[in-house]
Amino acid sequence: MKNMRLTVFTPTYNRAYCLQDCYESLKRQTNKDFMWLIIDDGSTDGTPELVEQWIAEEAVPIRYYWQENHGMHGAHNTAYELIETELNVCIDSDDYMPDDAVEKILAFWERHGSDQVSGIIGLDSDREGKVLGTRLPEDLKQSTLFDLYRKHGVTGDKKLVYRTELTKKYRYPIFEGEKYVGLAYKYYKLDEQYEMLLLNEVLCCVEYLADGSSMNMLSQYKRNPRGFAFYRKELMKLSFANFSFKFRQAIHLVSSSIIARNRNLLIETPSKLITLLALPLGVVLYGFIVVKTKRA
Repeated sequence: MKNMRLTVFTPTYNRAYCLQDCYESLKRQTNKDFMWLIIDDGSTDGTPELVEQWIAEEAVPIRYYWQENHGMHGAHNTAYELIETELNVCIDSDDYMPDDAVEKILAFWERHGSDQVSGIIGLDSDREGKVLGTRLPEDLKQSTLFDLYRKHGVTGDKKLVYRTELTKKYRYPIFEGEKYVGLAYKYYKLDEQYEMLLLNEVLCCVEYLADGSSMNMLSQYKRNPRGFAFYRKELMKLSFANFSFKFRQAIHLVSSSIIARNRNLLIETPSKLITLLALPLGVVLYGFIVVKTKRA
């Protein structure tokens, strides 16, 4: 494994019913210079037995790790602890890779990669091949993830390939009784130090399932207030963020702090002034969340 260049890692939780598509796509890869790391975040649906069958097939190098359920960010923490290859990319359990995705990643990195960048930004598509949101600017060779969305007008989910030594930094905190912290916390922290290379190729085909976190964000918001508050505070600290961005984060910080019944909001906030200005809208957002989740 140490001679391989890339780890494809997949966090999974009770996804035995859809994990097969990811596996089959990895079997079809035109470049086999990768390891598939599966982080099983407490599945009880027969996932271990399914993966055991795949390991026995020896069609793809697989490393399987089971842990108690901590949520997506906890699975990412474990993955980054275990990965030993130079590069890594997360392919979720309900997604899969085009047949030449690994080949494109490694060839592009071979030509352009260096320790001056944190990795590669590629494209996501739906299962019919339509790119999610916009493509990357053709005249731009590299950018931070933050600037790509905020300055260059890119929209839609994108696939991120990172240098592993960097993703081992900025561990996601685990809050007892909660299962969610925004993954972009790590990505934006790395943006403060590095830009990423831009690759206008589809690296992942995405399907948003009904039991996925992106489809249940309001309920996640209400169930994980400390995780959401942590995320918003960290985004308010970003050196490159402007007032408007920090103000939006403060609105969410107020809302999450009310849900968490945290009376130390004004002590813990990175900016007392911005948070005070955001208080009225934060209260409104809190009311909106409560009403919407009750209806759901």
